[in-house]
Amino acid sequence: MPLRSDWSQRTCSMARGLDILGDPWSVLVLREVFFGNGRFDAMKSRLEVADSVLTKRLAGLVEAGLLSKRAYDDGGRTRHEYVLTPSGEDTLPVLNAVAIWSEKHLPAPSDTAHMFVIHSGCGQRTSSADTCTECGQRLTAANTSWHSLTRTPAPVPLATAALQATPALQNGSAA
Repeated sequence: MPLRSDWSQRTCSMARGLDILGDPWSVLVLREVFFGNGRFDAMKSRLEVADSVLTKRLAGLVEAGLLSKRAYDDGGRTRHEYVLTPSGEDTLPVLNAVAIWSEKHLPAPSDTAHMFVIHSGCGQRTSSADTCTECGQRLTAANTSWHSLTRTPAPVPLATAALQATPALQNGSAA
């Protein structure tokens, strides 16, 4: 899903990773799916993004194997929501690192413009992207919450990879 150039065949693993994760919209889409917000209209509203931008990012994340599509019935027609794959769930330390780094080094524009990484196991905020700094346990989507003060007064448990993703739904177009 390169926006500037195709780095997918570079010899540097960081360059290959940035080919997928180097676009801010893609990272924000992943954030929304980790928050359990995988439906197109809900993501569009939360991100305040154009349909074309969101459609392109979702298609790229599906193509890269980070998200898959799952059908649901909205009462009138079948639509699709986006869910994490195991590969998508493995991006958690990257997103955690961005949030932790931002909290440490960038000023917040308001008192509520903060997002903290919480280890659900011990209930403590962590300053590490992959290990709880309080109890030492490895952070996973199943045992991590994000506390975004602009979203909710309490930490939100993260979505985990979908257990059953139908291959036919993984490669369709964005809803």
